[in-house]
Amino acid sequence: MQENLDLSPLLVTNLGMDNRTRTKQKSEIDDGSPAGIERQKALTARQLARLRAFDRASLSASDAISYDIIMYGLRTADAAYRAFRYGACGYGAIGAGQPYVLSQRNGGYQQLPSFLDNQHIIERKADADAYIARLAGFATLLDQEVEVVRHDTAISVTAPDFALAKALVQMQRLRVPLPEESPLTTSIVRRTIYPALERQIALVTEIQKKATHDAGVWRLPDGEEYYAASLVAWTTTAQKPAEIHQLGLALVKDHAAQIDALLRKLGMTQGTVGERLRAMYQDPKYLYPNTNAAKERLLADLNIRVQRVRAKLPTYFGAVPNANVEIKRVPKETEMAASGGYYDNPSLDGKRPGIYWINLRDSAERPTWTLPALTYHESIPGHHVQLSIQQEANLLLIRKVSFYSAYGEGWALYAEQLAAEMGEYDKDAAGHIGHLQSSMFRAVRLVVDTGLHSKQWSRERAVQYYMDCLGEPAETAITQVERYCVWPGQACTYMLGKIAFLAPRARAQKILAAKFDIRKFHDAMLLSGAMPLELLERTYV
Repeated sequence: MQENLDLSPLLVTNLGMDNRTRTKQKSEIDDGSPAGIERQKALTARQLARLRAFDRASLSASDAISYDIIMYGLRTADAAYRAFRYGACGYGAIGAGQPYVLSQRNGGYQQLPSFLDNQHIIERKADADAYIARLAGFATLLDQEVEVVRHDTAISVTAPDFALAKALVQMQRLRVPLPEESPLTTSIVRRTIYPALERQIALVTEIQKKATHDAGVWRLPDGEEYYAASLVAWTTTAQKPAEIHQLGLALVKDHAAQIDALLRKLGMTQGTVGERLRAMYQDPKYLYPNTNAAKERLLADLNIRVQRVRAKLPTYFGAVPNANVEIKRVPKETEMAASGGYYDNPSLDGKRPGIYWINLRDSAERPTWTLPALTYHESIPGHHVQLSIQQEANLLLIRKVSFYSAYGEGWALYAEQLAAEMGEYDKDAAGHIGHLQSSMFRAVRLVVDTGLHSKQWSRERAVQYYMDCLGEPAETAITQVERYCVWPGQACTYMLGKIAFLAPRARAQKILAAKFDIRKFHDAMLLSGAMPLELLERTYV
């Protein structure tokens, strides 16, 4: 863990560990150069070799679980690093799964501004000096990414043209001067960051003109193998694309039938399920006005809902989180390509709360009946509960901060169902439809992700399937599908993870019958921390 922290100042800040022994790293950002990528790959290989040489049989049962979890992550990352000469590497990367260093969702321009604004805490002069140093480092990172992208482009690895076009819009939006800055900050931005950003804009403009419109990674060098590795890395299972595709189709059919029954109870009987859901999206009675005042009211309403559910936690959990969660709007500079909502974990010391980010670029995309499920997913009892309990649990530091998407996103989708079991929709038929539509959305992802990357679906075909099933606005569908294009495999983690939580729960309920305690089950699932799905069932018998 110390080696990982040495290589990632951003992780140090994310965990709130840059205010004690690692203060020097508060002035630094991660090395995104080709040499930095090679250092990350070499470190992963050395760690894997050392762990393989360790005697697992000498460990206690709990430590053996830690060994297996860390081994899985190192093994899958190292295999991908050795097999492919392209893709993101370092902070937040997992080996395979993010083939493009720059896209509408990848790159320092996308991640660093929000990171510095929300995670770099400034309490004294040294913190402000460190912030200024990181601004200069931001410019360096932009140029490092240019170098890596030129390498990848030379071996025919670039994001699709539509992804690069949207990246350009966001880069140019970031390039617009901000109205209120101190003279020192303005000077650094003008002298270093803007010129570096302009060089990146020029590069993306150049390669966007030559980029293909094909959406899937099947077109990349060893693309079929890359997608297989991406699925392993993201889902932590051995399921094949064809198997996942068929599972998705079956689940979409099942969810559609459940939604149809509820729509009929509301008197909505005409048209396909997707068409009726689309009518609900357009119904003014479910919409907040697209004004700043209405969006502030929306945030206030969600805060009330979160606090209500938080009060119910002791009935369903033995361990409950101490950390607080705040709800904020996605920054306007990056809201174009951002998802509907996402979550940032609290710092280990509790000084920075968890943050549930909600995208309010257009209120029409977030009708009231869709908001509860999204909120439960991102905050309580979803990501905030799982990640806070993990960080507060009696675990090794490397386990406190480990993240496996299929576990984390699987829990959050499971938590959406748990909220329904808590009675959150007992008097909210439209919200119940939103809950089922949110679950079907993750089934659609299984179909679309494998369709794009294994069955060579076009972006347009994927968007149309998405809209036909879910009834969502075209802009939302496009944002989602374009996300899957640049993060192959990640979209499959939600539903596969949810199934992995439901299966042991059903088995335990069958075996224990009246003795089954939902609080003990949840504690067993969460206090052990994130892990690959193939190891999950070992934690509860």
